[in-house]
Amino acid sequence: MTALAALPPLCALVLAPLLPGIITRTRCWLTGRRGPPLLQTYTDIGKLLAKGAVYSRTTTAVFRAGPLVGLAAVVTAAAMVPFGTAAAPLAFPGDLILLCGLLALMRFATVLAALDTGSAFEGMGASREVQFAALAEPALVLALAVVVRSTGNLSLSGAFGALTSAAWASEGAALVLVLGTLFVVYLTENARVPVDDPGTHLELTMIHEVMVLDHGGPDLGLIHYAAALKLWVLGALLVGVALPVQDLMPWAGLLVALAGMLVLAVLVGVVETVMARLKLLRVPQLLVGATALAVLAVVLVMRGRVG
Repeated sequence: MTALAALPPLCALVLAPLLPGIITRTRCWLTGRRGPPLLQTYTDIGKLLAKGAVYSRTTTAVFRAGPLVGLAAVVTAAAMVPFGTAAAPLAFPGDLILLCGLLALMRFATVLAALDTGSAFEGMGASREVQFAALAEPALVLALAVVVRSTGNLSLSGAFGALTSAAWASEGAALVLVLGTLFVVYLTENARVPVDDPGTHLELTMIHEVMVLDHGGPDLGLIHYAAALKLWVLGALLVGVALPVQDLMPWAGLLVALAGMLVLAVLVGVVETVMARLKLLRVPQLLVGATALAVLAVVLVMRGRVG
């Protein structure tokens, strides 16, 4: 493995906890508050990892395995996503299916751990999580399929490597629809406003946070770190489509991709500031709309290929 190929997962492992800090700082700056330090997520994870864990007698090994399985799944997913001009270390034809499967496995482990507690609140959050995931996953798969189809490469690294300015000139309309789909999926999968609010403390409106109420210490630290990694993985996909950096030098492409991740985090902070959380009945409509955008992108790409 070359040094350039090792950069995508290395950047994810080191810089992922910075994204929640940027989002929070953006919200605080726009609302006139001081807010926590930019590196607060790193501090929180460090403190949690240094603590002990307390387990309810009603839980089993499923509860303890949930954070570990979720972290392992998202770390593997991070090794499959290209970043900048660097290809992913784990790249092979059809890897987008495994990537979506790993993200689903992460969610599955968290949902099982929540159900293992026997808590009504956590079961309610798990039910909502699965409902929204069933609508978000088709949108994600279709959006990535459009990228693969428009470039003629079955591997994510090959497909993103072929997303040049010329590709945007020929498939620009479909790629714009893909960006809209990926942004909605990005907010949904990472439990951000307007789908969920990671800062809420109202049990009846919580989704992701209510599933981890019984986790503490190192387990909660692993969950927070895995959530930051997921934020990075899906963000890298979105930035990879939005910024065709393949015509640049390798290090210049990396810097542009990092700047894109910064802009994306700031954009999420702006969205969370100017928008309120949607009613739960409105969220499925939003996700169906994202899937419709992806389907339309598929139609545009297929018509372009036929023509």
